Amino acid sequence: MDVFDLMKALLALEDGRFFEGKSFGATGTRVGEICFNTAMTGYQEVLTDPSYRGQIVTMTYPLIGNCGINSLDQESESPHVRGFVIEELSALPSNWRSEMSLDEYLGKWNIPGLQGVDTRALTRHLRTRGAMKACLTTEELSVQEAVQRAVEGEGVVGMDYVREVSTPKIYQWDPEDRLSEPWSISNGDGKQKLPSTRFRIIAYDYGIKRNILRLLRQKGFNVTVVPASTTADEVLALNPDGIFLSNGPGDPAALSYAHRTVHDLMGKKPIFGICLGHQVLGFAFGGSTFKLKFGHRGANQPVKDLQTGKVAITSQNHGFAVDPDSLPSNVEVTHINLNDGTVEGMRHKELPIFSVQYHPEAAPGPHDASYFFSQFADLIDGAEH
Repeated sequence: MDVFDLMKALLALEDGRFFEGKSFGATGTRVGEICFNTAMTGYQEVLTDPSYRGQIVTMTYPLIGNCGINSLDQESESPHVRGFVIEELSALPSNWRSEMSLDEYLGKWNIPGLQGVDTRALTRHLRTRGAMKACLTTEELSVQEAVQRAVEGEGVVGMDYVREVSTPKIYQWDPEDRLSEPWSISNGDGKQKLPSTRFRIIAYDYGIKRNILRLLRQKGFNVTVVPASTTADEVLALNPDGIFLSNGPGDPAALSYAHRTVHDLMGKKPIFGICLGHQVLGFAFGGSTFKLKFGHRGANQPVKDLQTGKVAITSQNHGFAVDPDSLPSNVEVTHINLNDGTVEGMRHKELPIFSVQYHPEAAPGPHDASYFFSQFADLIDGAEH
C-alpha cells in the first residue's frame, strides 16, 4: 500500500464540522457516535473491544499501526468500531508478532479508516461541543449530504448494543487452561503456572473482553459465561459462588432486562461489576445514569479511592456515568474521577456487592487496578464464612 496514493475520505459531524483526509481499510459509508481515545498504545485492543459497538473512534496518539495486528491481542473475535480515524498511518509494521497491517485488517473486516486528519483539532472540538454523531465516507458525498447522514443516523443514546455482542449460549471459559496463562516471552521453565481454581463464578457477557476472563482465571476463578439475557433463576440454578457483571456497549438505561435480573440477584450471591456492569448495578440499586459530555476513553484516567486516599491511573471506556444523587442511602460511593468528580466505584453497605467504572484488566493500559479481582475473591471467601 502506498500511503501517498489513497482515495479521499471525509468525516462530517452532525454540527457541520468536517475533516478531509485519505482512506485506508475498507471503502463505503458508516455513521456512528464519534469519540476519542487518549491511549498511546493498544489500538488493536481498542478496535476489538465490544464496548465500542456503534462508534467511530479517533486515536489522539499521532502514529498508529506501527505494531501491525496479531491474533493474540484480540479482545474479541472481531473489531466492533464503525470507523477508525487517525493522524498518520504507519506504512510498515515492525513488531515481530505482527501478522498483517492495520490497513489489511480493517479491509478484511469491512471497516473504513481515515488518516491525515488533525486529530488534535477533532478532539478539542469534541471536548468543547460534546459527543455527537458523525459520518465517515469514501463515497462521492458532498459535505452537506454527509452531515445529513450523520444527523439522521443512530448514535448511542437509547441503544441496546449488548444484544449484538453478547454470547448466544452459555460456555465454560478456558476449560483446558491454555488461554489464560500469563503471557511471557519465554517458552521454557520461566512460564508462570495458573493457580488451582477456588471459586465457581458466573460472568454476564454484556460485551466481555478476553483479558477480563484471563485475569479471572489467573486469580483462581472457574468462569462460566452466560448471555446478557440469562434470568436470575437460571443463574441461581447453577449455584455459583459469585457473579461478575462485564463491560459492554450502548446506553445502560436501555437495558431494563439486565436491571431487573441484577436486582433479583442482589442478596443471593456476591456480585462484582465493571464498566457497563457497574452502571447496570446502579440501576439495580434504584439509581440512574447520565451521559457524559465526551466520555472517558483512554489509559490515563486518574481515580481516587475515597477510603484509602490513594490515586490509581486507570484504563477506561465509557460515555455514561452513575448519578450519585440517585443512589439509595445503603449504597456508598467509593471512588471518584479526579478530572470531573464523577462516580468511579461504589459498594453496598450491607450486601457483598461492589463495582468500579473503569477496567481493572487494562488491555491496554496500566495495571494499577488489577487488585480488584483479588478483592472479589476475598468478598466471596468472606460471604462463605
